[in-house]
Amino acid sequence: MAAWSDFAENSLIDWFFRGQAIGITGASAGAGTGPANLYVGLYTTNPTDVGGGTEVSGGSYARVQVASSLANWAGTQSAGSSSASSGTGGTTSNNNAITFPTPSGNWGTVTGFGLFDAVSSGHLLVWGALTTNKTVNNGDPAPLFAAGALTFQIDN
Repeated sequence: MAAWSDFAENSLIDWFFRGQAIGITGASAGAGTGPANLYVGLYTTNPTDVGGGTEVSGGSYARVQVASSLANWAGTQSAGSSSASSGTGGTTSNNNAITFPTPSGNWGTVTGFGLFDAVSSGHLLVWGALTTNKTVNNGDPAPLFAAGALTFQIDN
């Protein structure tokens, strides 16, 4: 089985999450700087690698837009960093809290999250299960991912 080099992991994370040029010699000029924004959504039934799942709906729910930037997503060298990635673990996390709207209805038991390329519809790009499920009801405080709580790693 092949493994990603640290350079490749850092380049992909900085391109996908952090709005940077891909930086790989010979890369197509069309590679650009990755998505301008990512949209964080919540699931009550998690998707699989082929799709599916049930995203929260109603009760003031909306995906949260996070701009792809060095300020919003950590470099691979450490949580909270805002410089180009130079780490060895292929991991990034959110540098700031990601706060959803205050529920005006019951959202159910949230079991997972996803990153999308659009505020509605669009494509699911990455997803994961929550460590602990969370029931969200009408009037509860706005659900959030604290800074550093939402982590993504390129598997090696």
